[in-house]
Parts: sequence; structure tokens; C-alpha cells
Amino acid sequence: MTVIIGLTGGIATGKSTVSNIIKSQGIPVVDADIISREVVMPEKEAYEKIVACFGDQILNDDKTINRAALGEIIFNDSEKRTMLNEIVHPAVRKEMKRQADAYQRSGESLVVMDIPLLFESNLTHMVDRTWLVYTAPELQLQRLINRDHFSEKQALSRIHSQMPITEKKELADVIIMNNGSLVELENDVLLLLNKQKNRPDN
Repeated sequence: MTVIIGLTGGIATGKSTVSNIIKSQGIPVVDADIISREVVMPEKEAYEKIVACFGDQILNDDKTINRAALGEIIFNDSEKRTMLNEIVHPAVRKEMKRQADAYQRSGESLVVMDIPLLFESNLTHMVDRTWLVYTAPELQLQRLINRDHFSEKQALSRIHSQMPITEKKELADVIIMNNGSLVELENDVLLLLNKQKNRPDN
């Protein structure tokens, strides 16, 4: 039986780092962010719908979608943001499910779905268990400022556009604390993977 873990976090909590640690152990990771970029490439169904909806002005010279230009349009217009989400989200979910099913058929005992908006998009039905990478809010703010060279105001506006990490903590089955060093985080993740492999219901 394949167990599907939904891995999530908040901005600058270290989810991508945890995802990379898991990949380094040979465990397949289905990455929603990568897939969301792939499904809007030229020739894909979602690409055609986006161009029909938003026009040629969102395209680069090579006909790929200019994410910054599209982001500018939807950032200040909730109606257009909803339109885009209604095109992209179903395409992403379909491809994630296809990849997870393929790993399942190939006999993988553990598959991780890396989904930033796991709780916000109500996607917990796609996974068996949820793992949250958690960082204390004040540390999350500091890491985001350091990582992206944001002012405190810019960083807070990014954080506040997401579900609070403290709320996600209440919803997750497993909390991966990331308040310390990279070595500590790596040890915790490896321990957790080991525990998962030895669970009697696997």
C-alpha cells in the first residue's frame, strides 16, 4: 500500500528545504509549484485558456507566459485572480494525481505531495497524512526579510496574504519544527521518515 503525505508550510518556513531532504532519500516528491509552471507552457490546454482570457500582452517574445505581467494583472483584481485560478488549479490537481498514481502503480510505499496551499485549497482529500513545516512567526518574518531583501512592511504583507502558520499548525497531522539549524532540521526529517516507514499501517 502506498502512503501519500501532503507536505506544506508557509512562506519562508523551510518547506522547500524539507522537500529536498526527502528527495535526497530517494522518495518521490510530486511538486505543485513545478507542475503549476509546466501546465501553463505553450501547447498545454491551460496555456490556451489563459491566453484566450488575458490576451497576448501577457506573453514574452518566445510566446511563453510572462509570469510577472500576469501577476501584475491578478494581484490587484480579485475577479481576474479567480478566473486564473479556475483555469490553473484543476490542471495542476489533475497532473499531481496522474504522477502520484504512476508512483503508486510502480510500487512506491511512500509518495510526498509538496503543496504550498494544501489547507487553503482544501486538498487534504488527495493525501493520507499532512506534514507541516513550522517556523515561529517572528523567525518566519526575519527569514523572509533576509532571504528576499524585503522591508518589514513588504514581508508582512506577503505573510498576511496566506493562512497564518499558527492556524495551519492546528490542522496538520505532523509538525516539523524549523526554528533551529539546517542540521537539526535534516535530523528531524530523517527521523520522521524512518518512523513513517516503520508504522504498522504501512
